[in-house]
This record gives sequence, structure tokens and C-alpha cells, in this order.
Amino acid sequence: NYSELWAVFMENDLLPNKYTIPILEFNSKTAIDNVVQDPQTGLIYLGAVNAIYQLGPSLQWQSQYETGPKEDARTCTPPSSTCQDTKPMPSLNKLLLVNPSNGSLIVCGSRYRGICSLLNLTNVAEQLYYSDNKGERTYVASIEDNVNVVGVMSTYLRENQTFSVFLVGKGYGSQDSTKLISTRILQDFRDWVVFESIIEASTVQTTPFVPKYLHDFRHAFKEDGFVYFLFSRTLDGTDNKNLTFVSRLCENDHHYYSHTELQLNCGQNQNNKYNKVQAAYVASPGKELVRLVDLISACYSDSGKISGLPAVDIPYSSKTDCTSTIPVSSSFCGADFLPSPLASIPRFALKAEAVWTHMDLLTAVAVAVENDHTIAFLGNTQGEVFKVELMFFFLLNIYVSPKVHCLIMFHVAMLQITKVPVQTCLQKKDCQSCVELRDPYCGWCVLEGRCTRRSECRRAEEKNGWLWSPRQQCVRIVSFYPPNLSCKKTQKVLRRFSISRSLFVLCCSLRLSRSAELEYLIFVLMLSQGARCPQFENPDPVLIPVGYKTRIITLYNCSMGREDCSLCKNADPKYRCVWCAKQRACVYEKLCNPAQQGADDPHNTECPDPQITDIIPRFGPLRGGISITIRGSNLGIHKEDIKSITVVGEPLCIHAVSCDLAPRLHPHQDPIPEVVKPSKGPKDGGTLITISGRFLDTGSKDDVQVTVGEVDLINFSSMRFCQDTLSITVDLPLQGRGFSKAMTAKEAQAFVGDVPCLVNTLQDEKLFLDPPSTTPSARSRRHRRDTRPELLDLTIKFGKGEWVVGSVQYEKKNDLSLYIIIPAVIVPMLLIIAISVYCYRRKSQQAEREYEKVKHQLENLEESVRDRCKKEFTDLMIEMEDHTNELSEGRIPFLDYKTYTERVFFLPSKDGANDVMITGKLDIPEARRAIVAQALNQFSNLLNSKTFLINFIRTLERSHDFNARSKVYFASLLTVALHGKLEYYTDIMRTLLLELMEEYVHSKNPKLMLRRSETVVERMLCNWMSICLYQFLKDSAGEPLYKLFRAIKHQIEKGPVDARVKKAKYTLNDTGLLGDDVEYSVLTLQVLVQGEGPDVTPVKVLSCDTISQVKEKIIEQVYRNLPYSQRPKVDNVTLEWRPGSTGQILSDLDLTSQKEGRWKRFNTLAHYNVRDNATLVLSKVFSIQQNYDQNQENHGERNALLEDDKVFHLVRPADELDEIKSKRGSIKDKSMTKAITEIYLTRLLSVKGTLQQFVDDFFRSVLCSGTVVPPAIKYFFDFLDEQALKHNNVDEETIHIWKTNSLPLRFWVNILKNPHFTFDVHVSEVVDASLSVIAQTFMDACTKSEHKLSRDSPSNKLLYAKEISTYKKMVDDYYKGIRQMVPVSDQDMNTHLAEVSRSHTDKLNTQVALHQLYQYASKYYDGIIASLEEDPAAQSKQLTLRLQQIAAALENKVTDL
Repeated sequence: NYSELWAVFMENDLLPNKYTIPILEFNSKTAIDNVVQDPQTGLIYLGAVNAIYQLGPSLQWQSQYETGPKEDARTCTPPSSTCQDTKPMPSLNKLLLVNPSNGSLIVCGSRYRGICSLLNLTNVAEQLYYSDNKGERTYVASIEDNVNVVGVMSTYLRENQTFSVFLVGKGYGSQDSTKLISTRILQDFRDWVVFESIIEASTVQTTPFVPKYLHDFRHAFKEDGFVYFLFSRTLDGTDNKNLTFVSRLCENDHHYYSHTELQLNCGQNQNNKYNKVQAAYVASPGKELVRLVDLISACYSDSGKISGLPAVDIPYSSKTDCTSTIPVSSSFCGADFLPSPLASIPRFALKAEAVWTHMDLLTAVAVAVENDHTIAFLGNTQGEVFKVELMFFFLLNIYVSPKVHCLIMFHVAMLQITKVPVQTCLQKKDCQSCVELRDPYCGWCVLEGRCTRRSECRRAEEKNGWLWSPRQQCVRIVSFYPPNLSCKKTQKVLRRFSISRSLFVLCCSLRLSRSAELEYLIFVLMLSQGARCPQFENPDPVLIPVGYKTRIITLYNCSMGREDCSLCKNADPKYRCVWCAKQRACVYEKLCNPAQQGADDPHNTECPDPQITDIIPRFGPLRGGISITIRGSNLGIHKEDIKSITVVGEPLCIHAVSCDLAPRLHPHQDPIPEVVKPSKGPKDGGTLITISGRFLDTGSKDDVQVTVGEVDLINFSSMRFCQDTLSITVDLPLQGRGFSKAMTAKEAQAFVGDVPCLVNTLQDEKLFLDPPSTTPSARSRRHRRDTRPELLDLTIKFGKGEWVVGSVQYEKKNDLSLYIIIPAVIVPMLLIIAISVYCYRRKSQQAEREYEKVKHQLENLEESVRDRCKKEFTDLMIEMEDHTNELSEGRIPFLDYKTYTERVFFLPSKDGANDVMITGKLDIPEARRAIVAQALNQFSNLLNSKTFLINFIRTLERSHDFNARSKVYFASLLTVALHGKLEYYTDIMRTLLLELMEEYVHSKNPKLMLRRSETVVERMLCNWMSICLYQFLKDSAGEPLYKLFRAIKHQIEKGPVDARVKKAKYTLNDTGLLGDDVEYSVLTLQVLVQGEGPDVTPVKVLSCDTISQVKEKIIEQVYRNLPYSQRPKVDNVTLEWRPGSTGQILSDLDLTSQKEGRWKRFNTLAHYNVRDNATLVLSKVFSIQQNYDQNQENHGERNALLEDDKVFHLVRPADELDEIKSKRGSIKDKSMTKAITEIYLTRLLSVKGTLQQFVDDFFRSVLCSGTVVPPAIKYFFDFLDEQALKHNNVDEETIHIWKTNSLPLRFWVNILKNPHFTFDVHVSEVVDASLSVIAQTFMDACTKSEHKLSRDSPSNKLLYAKEISTYKKMVDDYYKGIRQMVPVSDQDMNTHLAEVSRSHTDKLNTQVALHQLYQYASKYYDGIIASLEEDPAAQSKQLTLRLQQIAAALENKVTDL
């Protein structure tokens, strides 16, 4: 173990005058992992354990952000709310990057699988982005403490958009993905989310081999379009010895094809002793890295050889061939068909000798260049920093102060960051001690007499002005001449200096002060002046203190950019520039001699007159009206400087002034047209007109207007000038007639029909031509349909005009005689008409007889039907008056989320309520539960890999025995397993839906998509809708649905219900209609519940009800405030009637049951002769044994009776004798029987009318976009609209069908037909039959096709025929309203889904779902493995290995491990 040293080395530009060294420190409460600095602001950011610190340039604290501790577990897949066995765990900072493009700091830690966040660069306490529910694709760093992560900012180009990204290099941890290198996006785009790995490359993200290579990344940087990574790894996975590599890939390589690794060897005598890189610093990438290009070139062009010797290896792959022959440049970035990645073999490694060694492990390095000297700052595990100079031939100079062994000493490792100066020059007060430092930062400033950095010494660039000597030599004065000099006299002195054995003679002007001390530091020492000594000319400031820097002179040139007087006078007054007339230039005021100016003060000099050098255009009409550009000098600076411009006394509007040097002036002129050719043309235009004349190039094209005749406006299709000729193509709308005036015979074209003919003579009103020898055909379809085929148009065409001037008739030969044609046509027509009349009369007579027969039959039945309908409707209206009030009194028994999802997802399965997902019971031995739980968690992580899950689903759907029921069940299991990450579930669903859409749009009928659950994704969509609409059910649609269910149940139970055949008197379903007229009466029973007090409950029943039906009604009334699941069941209660002193147990079948031939009738209240207001006692049976003991005799009788299935309730099915008799009956009797049965269909109408309000309320709650629409519906409908626009063969009707299949048919119909999915209720078969009719009506309303009804249409469709058009409009308006709503963004939808996951996931049987899902993985194991091995992306993530590990743990499956 070793600790790293954290220090920031910076130049200290503001050292105080005293010779003290300021040491700036910042102490962290926890270990510091990473340090970065914003190059623009200088702010410093520390990534420490559990915190991110923001410091100023002087290490002063500014703000911080707490990153931990966090509730987490090593096996946890975020969000942590879905994990078990979590505990507070520290968050190590793994990656810290500055993203200046959007002012954010990228922070990646070790918690939650290495998820990153974005913080504000100006205030890290503000978090800009964080999300822990995007799945495995956003896991960046590692949870392992010893796995290093490096990164570098870059850009990514897609669809002409440039995105900010960062590339990450990461080693492998046991819980990590195997992506060595990944590219992470920093914004949401299409299907990408922030921090997603947007490149799936099989090159460096491969393979089961990655964990064996033990990658340890240490540095990443970018240079000249390439990204470099420095890391160590094993050579081939068979040896644990680490070797150092630098890798390179092209920045714009979207597949990592260019990834190439070069081995680096560091040691002594070529032994590579120091084989593992610890730290790195980039000063300037050297030319040695060109070896990376050599490797690529060798593999692609020379069979992997360099100079005839093998040099190229292909790591992470079984490929070993380099056989391609393609040319390679230095910027080559690979291709998918070429071997990659590439690496050097050890023999071709880049080798370097160790230049300095130390007994302690060196862990940090920084490099600086000072005065062409390279200095390295090295840190070790003891907290020491060494400054080392790299000298000639790898010689080193170690700078160690005699008092301080190192620059910094840390007493607590990694808890402190310190800023120190990189030099201590000012501590040395004389030249000798200064140069003895041999520090490239420190030299002796001769003219200032102090030890400084070169940049701090004035005139350091002059020869011997700043002395730095590896030989430790200084300047010394050898002699003066003359030796004596008066203090008031100034004369030349010869002084000799000796520097490094060379003699320099310097001529200087010396001034001796009264104290006879030599003040030589203020003079300039120069050797090139000869006999004349240098001196300051008007120094400003006059006094220059020693050791203090100040700006002395600013050089400037007044004439630069000020070529004329007006520009000169516009110069900033501080420059004191004047226009010197004599010099005709802009100069500094003292450089313009007034004597040269004459008597004028240069400050008051008037500028010369404006000079015009060019006028554009050069010619213009006398009447004006065109724009003119004038160029010249002294024209003024601003528009306001020019008072006026006149041309021939006329003022001009001033727009702009510019300067030019090419004068050329021309007089004004008007264009003079002389000749126009041709002089005539067709009125339809199309003629090229050429106008010849003089001065036609006057003005510009925009100034030209041409009139022809009385037409003032001409539309030019083209115009060009050719000296004095103007050619114009013009459309002329001329009036008039006459051929000879517009064209000649050669220009005219004549057609007879569609055949051209030769024009001989062309006159004004006459045309002579040679007609075709054969009969032409008509030119137009209208003519071809003409009844006179011999009449043809004569057409004349010229230019774009075309005229029909007459007709031509050709004689026809060999015409058929009329006496042949007439009989051949007329006679057959007469025969056909006669036959048709005979058939029509015969059919009419037959239809009339049928009509009379039906009419006679209806007349016989009309009276009885009228009476029955009146009675039925009156009874129903009286009974239902208080129905709404009764419903409003009770609460709605909504199911909780867990039970709701279990029933929707798994109740339709083959095991029903006994399904393991509903019971939640797994048969796992106690000894294996911990192992299974851990393996299932790993399987959950595997399912969170999109690559694995897509392969998993595709493999199953390709299997022939994976039937529709299995697909539905698998999708429901998947929904529960991924419920904790519904955003990821939605992403998978979208991906699969896009594939399904492509399949249907291109190879199938698009309208059939989503109609049935034929694929996994269709059931996933149904489950997704069920999840997203649960709250909407509770808040909005649930109440009208429950009221509809209660109304149907109440209405059905008002009349007789046959307990055996499940038919009712009052229903909406014609197949469930009780056709017989059953006699019954309404009874009110007084029910006493044994053991629950003396109170009795009145219950309304029917005299024809079976005992079980009576029990159901009593239980519902007595326990109406309890949900159905908490009520006692019919089989667990007994009903006793006490008419006198003794009681009688009532049951459906006993020894008193009536018999009719071989049939037994269920006992009813009428059978027991129970009267109105009778008292019955309801008793609960607490154990089956007790019930058997008390009623052994009755149960024995009942069981014996039930063995005979010939039982009935109200309607007895016809026995064999009845069937034989019916076969012998007449056809007339049969038709009458059927007609009589149809009478009872009128009950359907009465029930429908009673329930109509409840049906309408439910439809409005579901299909009203004016109220609250769940965001999932808007989001998914927009998704369908967006995808439809991408396909040409998807019309509005198809989109309507898609929406209908996805929402009404896939969700609402299911909920409507199964109220027990939403409420804690029991749905009987007769109630289900009526709900099915309403559900069918709902489906019909959502279709676009028209329903054509006839007398043969099903009664169910006829029932709602009138309302269906209203419902259809309601659906159309609903879809249109949703389309006009404000879109739901991906972020808003993900937030909603995350809230659903957070609220309900912990209640679901997730572990059971994972266990059941694995059964499918086990069953299709071989196919899944094969699919993963064929997928490069799956290989890069080691998905095969992970599945094998899970299989080994769950079922001891033998794998390749």
C-alpha cells in the first residue's frame, strides 16, 4: 500500500519584498483523491472522500458538496431504495473533470455502481444533474477502492451536431462492467441519456479476458486529434507481472478501431526493472510516439513486421493475423474489417534508461520548462517533493536546500494540499550564493544586484544582463581607467569585466556621487555603440527605483491606419497625432516642425479638400434614379461629416463612403435603343428579343425597364449586356390574330391529328399544306372517344402558342351495311331484356308470398309482445329509482397496487390464483437460500444490461415452443423484475416496439400491429399501461366503472338467474337471456347472524333463488362494508330457517329435492315454502371437521346427489324424449318456437335503457381529453405519431388503429371486462356476460370502419346501434385533444416513472419474478449463450461469463468457467 502526494505547483507572481516564502495550505477532513484546476478561472477543485471542495487560487475555501456517506451495498443496483442489506458507505472520488463548455464539474464516485453527477463550476454546492435510475448504461466509475479511473474531455460528431463527451479509462472490479474505455455523453439526445456509454465497440470493451489483464490506468490526455491513455497491464493474461503501455485512438473514431498500444520499458541496462507506471505528466508529446503509427502500418501493410522482424500483437482477441495490405497514413483510424486493437510486442517496446532512482516509491510527477531547462517535481510516499533538472545526456541536478531536505513534508498523508513557490531566489543576497544554487529558476540580475527569475530581471535579454552559470561564475570588476576621477567631473572611463575567462570592454558614462560610491545600476551596458556612449533620451519616469518593475515606454506610430487627414484628426487625443501638411502624413506633434508647416499650427491645420477617386457605376442616366458609390480620400469619418453631394446641381442621398486608388471618371449618359429584333412575335411569348443601341450599359440591371407596345411591366427570365446590344427573353401577352404577321411558313408547324405535315404556303387567313397519306389518329383522349372518328383537328403551332384552325375528314373504305349491323346488335338485346323481365316478376311474387307469411305471423304475436314489454319496463323503472342513492352510500373497494398488478399480470395464467407470483412462495431449501438470493441479485444486474436483455428476448421469441401464453407470462415476470427501474423498462419497450414497427411497416400489414399479444413487447406495453394508469383509475375512472359494475349486478339480481345454465331474465347479452317466463315473487327476509348480536338485517331475495343464491345476497347485505376478500364464503356458512320451535337447515340439494324424470331441481325458497318476513339464522362454519360432524347426514345426502349431474334450476334442458319429439315436429312448429323466443329480446332494450347513464358516464371518464389525461398516454401517443411520420405507408387511419390497439383494446377493455382486477369484488358469469357486451361496444366505438347493420346482425351490435356514432366521435375528439396537448418530455416521463418505482417496488415479489425468469434462461440456456457469443457488444461486457457464473450458482450448471 502507498499513499499519493497531493500538491499544486504554481508560479508565485506576487512574492513580498521580504525574503519570506509564503506556504499556503488547505486541510481536508478526509483523504484527497483527485485535484483539478479550471484553466480559465484558476479555481481548484479537490475530490476527497465524501466531499468535493472548491478552493480559490490561494487555496482559500469557497464551497463544498457532500458526496457521502451513502446507503449502499456492494451488490446493490441503484436506486438504493430497491436494494437490501444496505449500510452507510464512504464515497471515494474516482474521477474529477472540468467541462468548460457548459460550466460544469464532472464528479464520479464509488457509490451506486460509479454513477456520476454534474456540479456548478462557480459553486460546487449546486448540483446541476444527477440520476440513479437510468440503468447499467450510465455506470461510469468503479465501486472498488483499488481500481483507478482516468478521463479526458472530448467532442463527438453525429448528424452534424457536436456533443461534449468525455472518454474514460477504467480498470476492472469484481462488480464492474468490463468496459476498459468508454465515451460518455453529457446531454440527452434521442435514445441517449446523460453519462451513457454511446460507443459499443468490440475492440477494447471485449471479452472474458479483460479481468485477466489487470489494467491499471494512470493518466489520459488529448493531443492533435488523438486521445492517449497510460496504463499498466499483464502481457497476455497468463502472467501477473505488469507492463506499462501508452495507447492511442483517434478522437473521431466512433468504433475504437484505431486503438493501438505501445509498450514502454524503463530500467537500467535494458532490464525493464521499473515496469509499472505510477504517475505521468504531459509536457509535449515527443516524436517517439510515431512508433504507434509504425505498428498500424506494419500490421496493415507488412504482415505485422518492422524491418523484417515481428513487432505487432493483437491483444484481447484470438486473432493473430496481420495480413491486410492497405496504405496507412499518420492520421489513419482503422476500419471494422481490419484487426484491432493492436499492440507492440516486448521486443519493439519504447525503451528508456532510468535517469534517477530513490529508495522510496515515487508516486507523483510534474514537469516545467524554465529558460530551456526541463525541471521535474517528484513526490514520494513519505510526503517529500524533489526538484530535479534533466541535463545533458540524462545527467541530473538534484536541488536540496541545506536546511530543508524537501520542499514539502506531510505529517498526515493525503489530508492536506499545499501551494509553495517553485524557487527561493530572493533568499540569496549575492551573486555567488545565487549561482551556486544551480537552479534554472534563479540567476543573478546584474543591473539590479539581486537573485531573481529571468522573467523578473529587466534587460535580462541583453548579453550578460542575467547570469546563470552551471560553473558558478559571477561578474567581477578587474580594473578602472583612469583610477582617479573628480566627483564633479564626467568623463569616459574604461572598465574591464571578467566573466567566464572572456574579457569584455564596456564603454560607459560614470557619475560619482559625493560619497564616492559607484551607482552603476541605472546605466545601459551595450557593446555595439562604438565610441559613443549610450544614454536615455527623455526617460519617463525620470527616476527608476532598483528592484521595482514599471512600464517605461509605449511605442506607437501615428501614420498606421491614418493615411489621410480626416483619419488622422479622428485619432485618440492621447497620442497627440497631427496632420503635417508638408510631409503629407500623420505624425507625432513634435515631429512636425512648425517651420515646415509655415505659420500654421499643426493642431489647427485644415484638411485638404475631399478627393474623389472613383464613381460606381461609371455611367448613369440624366434623369437619375440610380444608386452611386463614391470612393476617395478625406471624405470624412461619419455620415454626418459630409454636408452634401451634388451631381449637376442635384443633391444626392448619402449611404456610404469608401476609399480607392484607381480614379476613372465618366460623364452622364442616357441609353439609346436603336434596333429591336425580331419586330414581331406570338402573343404567348417565348421569343428572344435583342435590343441594339448606344450606352445600353448605363446603370445596372436593377435600373433597366423595358416596355413593348402598351405593356409597361416586363417579366425578365434572363438579361445580358453585350457591348451595345441588350438581349432579353420576355413573355409578351399580345392581342390579335393572323398567321402571316407572326411567323413564316418555315417557322410554323402543322399537325393533322397526331401526324405532322409539311406547310407549303402561309398567308394571313390561308394555309396550304400536304396532308398525310394515311389516316392519323386523334391527339387527345377526348377526340379518341368521339363518336365521329373520321373528324380530325388541324393544329398550327409556333413558339409556345398552339391554335386549332379547322378539321380534316378522311373517307373510310369497306363500311359494313346497316342491314348486317342492326340485326347483330338489336336482336340479342331484346332477348336479354325479355329474360330479365320474366325473372324479376317471378322473384317478386315469391317475395310477396314470404312477406305475407311473416306479416301474418307477426300479427299473431303483436298483442302478446306489447303487453309483455309494457309490464317489464314498468317493473324495471319502479325497482331502479333508488339505485343511484344506494351506490353513493358505500365506499369503493379499490385493490392495493400489489394485488392490482398481480391480478392484471398473473391471474389470467394457467395456475390462476395459485400462481407462484400471487402466492409468493418459492420452494428453496434453507441451506441454499443465501446463495440463491445472491445469484438472483446478480441476475437482476444482468437483466439491467440492455444488450443481454434484448438478446434474451430475441432468443426466446425465435424458439418454436415459446408460445403466446409463455410470452405473456414472461413479459409479466419481466415487468415485476424491472419495476424498480421503470425508465429502463420503458427504454427496452421502446427499442422492441421500434423493431416490431419496422417489421410490420415493411413486411406486414401495419394496421395489424399491436392487435394481439403475439410478441413479448406487446404484453410489456399492456403491463406498462396498467402500471402508469393505476393512479388514474383510483382518481378518475374507477368510480364510474365501479358504479357501472354495481348497476349491472343490481339489475341482474332483480330478476331470476338460473344457477345451472348461468342465464338471467335481465341482461344485455342475448346468449345469456333466460327465455322462459319464470314465476317468482320478491321476499324480504329477516336475517340474524349467529354470534353477532340480536340485530336482524332485512335482505331482499326472490322466491325462485337457490339456497346458495340466498346466502350470497345475505352475505353481501350483512357484510356490505367489508371488501369481498374479507367476507365469509358461501361454503363456509349455513342457513337455518326457524318457522317454529325447531329449525331446518336449508341447502341446494337434499333428500327433499324435487325430481322430474331423471332430472333433479335445485332447492329454492319456494321449495321450502319460506314466506315473506321469515326469520333465518346465518351461522359460520369454523372448521370442516365440525361441519362434517354436525351435518354428516345432510352432507352425505348432498354428495350423493351431486354425483348425478342431471340437475337443473329454472330451465330444464330437453331430455332425449323431448329431443325425439322435437325432431318429429313440423317445420311450422319449429319456426313458431323460434319466433316466440325472440319476444324476450325486448328485455335487452329495457336493461340497456336502465343502464345507459352508467355506460355513458364511464365512457366519458375514459375518453375525455378535457379532464386530466395520464402523462403516459400523451407520451406514448406522441411516440406513435413521431414514428408514423418516418414511414410513408402509415396514414391517419393506421395511426388511429395503433392508438386503439395500444390503449382502449389493450387496457380499458381488459379492465372493463374484469372489474375484479381493480376492485375487491366477485364477478359472476351472468354479470361478466353483460360486461362483455359493453366492452364490445367500446371496441366498436374505437374502430374507424363503418358498421353496416341488417336484420341478420347480432343482437348485441343492434342494441347500441344508435349510440355507436356518438361514441365514435368521442374517441376521435379524444385522440385529437391528446395530440394538441403540451408534449410530455422524456425527463418528465422518467420522473413520473421513477416515482412509481420508488412508491411500489418494495411491495412486489421481485425475487420470485427473478427466479421464474431464470427458469426461462435455464430452459433456453444454450440458445442464449450462442446469441451472446455472436454479439460483439455482449462480448465486450462479458455477458456470457456473467450468465455462466449465475447458472453455476443457481443450479450447479457445468460451465466453461
